[in-house]
Order: sequence, then structure tokens, then C-alpha cells
Amino acid sequence: MGDFTKPSTISISCPKQLAPYLKNEADALGFKADSMRETGIDITGSLNDCIRLNLELRTAHRIHYLLDETKASDPDQLYKWLMEIPWEDWIPSNGYVAVTSRVNHPTITNTQFANLKVKDAIVDRMRNKTGRRPDAGSDLTRTVVFLFWDTRQARIFLDTSGESLSRRGYRVENTEAPMQESLGAALVMASGWTPDQHFINPMCGSGTLAIEAAMHGLGIEPAARRRNFGFLHIKGFDRAVYKEERLRLRAGRKELTGGRIIATDHDERALAAAQANAEAAGVDHLIEFQHCDYAETEVPEGDGVIVLNPPYGERIGNKADLAETYNGIGTWFKHQCKGKTGFVFTGDVPLSRKIGLKPFKNLLFYNTTIECRLLAFELY
Repeated sequence: MGDFTKPSTISISCPKQLAPYLKNEADALGFKADSMRETGIDITGSLNDCIRLNLELRTAHRIHYLLDETKASDPDQLYKWLMEIPWEDWIPSNGYVAVTSRVNHPTITNTQFANLKVKDAIVDRMRNKTGRRPDAGSDLTRTVVFLFWDTRQARIFLDTSGESLSRRGYRVENTEAPMQESLGAALVMASGWTPDQHFINPMCGSGTLAIEAAMHGLGIEPAARRRNFGFLHIKGFDRAVYKEERLRLRAGRKELTGGRIIATDHDERALAAAQANAEAAGVDHLIEFQHCDYAETEVPEGDGVIVLNPPYGERIGNKADLAETYNGIGTWFKHQCKGKTGFVFTGDVPLSRKIGLKPFKNLLFYNTTIECRLLAFELY
């Protein structure tokens, strides 16, 4: 049976450019980053720590716990090394295992072949040791093993998340080109918003930004609605530890301290989707939804941020029409939003110049594969 208290390397992945936000989150939880890369960080901790990290990290995608590492020159050497790992201590013999990988090795032209080698080593070892073997396939809702293999090293991990942590469980309705939840959380962090300020989100679409702000403001853990993780299917998992973490986080929730969260959209279907998602997230009572054009959005007195994610050419819309929209955003900012900080998230930098204001911040993000910018404007 696996030891959930043994320290090892924990490799946490995130979308491109979110690693600084992920590092700040890990720091706040008391974990020091041993290294940082473009798409994640490495820390040191136990599988019990992975439980907490899965529940609390807002910008992470997956949390991998290192079992072993070596230098493997070819698939046969990889197989022999993996056969030496006591998989029977980690995976139930009557269970199910999926294998994922990131491989950049000259002997591999098809990553599925590498995955097959890992799967074969696991089931062969377990059959030899226990007389039984787990089922195997591509379902990420049970035990998941992750292989990283390049010319320098091979590393094998237990994937303690399974499905991506960005799947919070509250997205019950979608709009066209919905924003990934982890990206939404990072944009809220980048805005510098605090719960005592207003958070105003015109063009709210499926509501991701407003929902992530409300969850962050209340201290609702991002995995509050999620009921399945990879760690639940690893031998040695102590449900009492999991329940204790859940109760601790629930007890630590708080109230908003004066700021209003306002989300608007001119599209009735998008607004209905946002409301349904907010209800599923348990924050619908905190978000004031309004059916209107962005320029008719209520802007209350007091400190706050205004965050828009307007359409851009690679996602949605006609360039000529969008140029008029962006110009209108700049006019609205200047005349109706004084005293706030305005943010525009866009994947079209030339189009953003139509806003007509000079940003004091220009932050790089990626919306899946699209290079985007979060532009910040002081609205005096």
C-alpha cells in the first residue's frame, strides 16, 4: 500500500504563461517552488499535500506526484525500469489505470506506443505479483499514471488530479468560445481585485470571470463542486484526510465585504448560461446579472475593476464591426467609468488600439493556443 506521507517532487502543470500566478498560489499555501517553467512549477510534498493542492489551486491543471526517474535510452529499457516499480502498492489489482504522457525522445514517433509500454509494464508486473491485473484504457476518472520522457530522463508520476482541475464542475451551460476556468481565475488575480471593491464584467458570456471572482472573494475552493480526483483511486488513500480538508476549507469561507459583482450581456442566451453556471457554482446570489449592452452596464460609485472580454477576429466576429465595438469601449471607459481600473482581454492587438487609450499594463496570456493580452487602463 502506498505511503501518502512520503515527500517527493510534485510537478504542477498549468496553461502557458500562468506559472507566476500558480507560484504565488503555492507560496500562499506554504509551498516553496523548487523550479518554475512556462507551463508549471515543481515543489516538494506528499500525496496528502496533493489532496490539499487539488482542492485549492485555481490556476493549476494537473498535479503529478513523482514515483521514480531514470535515464532510458529506448522503449525496452523503459519497460524494464517500469517493471521494477511496485505498482501493486499503488494501483488496486481489480481497478482501472489510464496512461498519459509527454514524450520527446528519438526512439518514439508515436506517443501512444510509449503509453502502451507503460501500460504493459504495469499490468505485467501486477499480474506477476498478485495474479490479477487492472483493466486499462483512456478513461481519466480512475487511477492515472503520467510519463515524462526526453533525451535527459524518464520520470513516472501518479496523476493525482485525473481530469483537468480547470473543470470545476459548475459549467452546465456553454456559450461560443467559453473561457477556461483556470484562465479566468488568473485574470481575476491579475486585475488586482479585492472583495471590498466592485467587480464589473460586461460582455460576461458564460460568466466565467464573474463566477471565478465570486468564488475567490468568498474563499470558496475551486474544487468545491468536484467529486472525483485521481488520488481517490490510489491505494493508501485515507478518506479521513480528504474529509478533514473539505471541512477545513468550508469553515474558512467568508462574506464579501462591500463590493458588488455585476455581470451583463446583450445576448439573452449567454446571460441565461451565465446564470445557470453561477447557480451550479453556488454563487448566483452574489452576482447581479443584467441584460443590456456593455455601455448600459451600471457602474456604481467606489473603487473597483471593470473587466471585458470582447470578441476578437480569431474567435468571433467581423473585423470592421469589432473595430467599432473596441472604439466604443474606449469612449465608455472615458465618460462613464471614471475612478475605476478598466481591463480588456483580447487576442487581437491591432484591434485593441481602436480603444484609443494608452494601457499602463500589457500582460501576456494564452487563450488555448491564441496569444492574448490583458490591457489595463487607469480611468481618471
